[in-house]
Amino acid sequence: MTFDILLLLLAGFFGGVLNSLAGGGSFITFPALIFVGVPPIMANATNTFSSFAGYLSGAFAFRRELLAHKKEIKTIIITSLFGGAFGAWLLLISPETVFQQAIPWLLLFATLLFIFGSKINAFFSRLSNQHKYASQLGAVMLFLVLLAVCIYGGFFNAGLGIIGLSYLALAGHTNINAMNGIKLVISSSVSLIAIILFIYNDAIAWFEGVTVLVGTLIGGYMSAHIANKVSQVRMRQFVIVMSCAITVYFFYSTYSNPL
Repeated sequence: MTFDILLLLLAGFFGGVLNSLAGGGSFITFPALIFVGVPPIMANATNTFSSFAGYLSGAFAFRRELLAHKKEIKTIIITSLFGGAFGAWLLLISPETVFQQAIPWLLLFATLLFIFGSKINAFFSRLSNQHKYASQLGAVMLFLVLLAVCIYGGFFNAGLGIIGLSYLALAGHTNINAMNGIKLVISSSVSLIAIILFIYNDAIAWFEGVTVLVGTLIGGYMSAHIANKVSQVRMRQFVIVMSCAITVYFFYSTYSNPL
């Protein structure tokens, strides 16, 4: 038990640091929860709970940048709540074995998003400059993209911020501070409604989740000090190596002994 607590605290700490400096903290916290014996679906729900405080505090930090987007944010919050609820519901009705087999593919998708996220965002920025989406069809398509992003976030939290930024680039946003703020609003709203459903269905491992949360808060607080010693480029490289190794491990452990 002592080892499990220490592991979860360390995972939360490094996850908090990574989320603050480079993103990708879920690549540490989610596998750690599974490693200490939390079932996959519950581990995913618990990871969403543990990440929520960081999303909320981050969104609050960008409150000034968000003031200029009040009308848009109202629509985004409503869509995020609906999509997040649907994604969480899909997770809860998924058989444990099916979700367990999906984990490597979800991690692979999130890893590719993390590695190529900047190029994807640049592509969508160019696309938004060529097509301003002034038509009703364009508005509908953007809504469906946002809804899909939120459903994904309710189902599997890792990579949500990156595809959230891709949606905002597609929608024509260019101010990176405003984009980060809106991205965090999406993540906060999706996580909030998902957590409510997870609590109602008793899908959160509270002890493990709170332990990770404590580590995450400490890591987020210490990140400013660590940033002076380790560059974001190095942190990003570390996340890429870790995410690739963890994804390979889950592919091996899931499919080396097929059911």
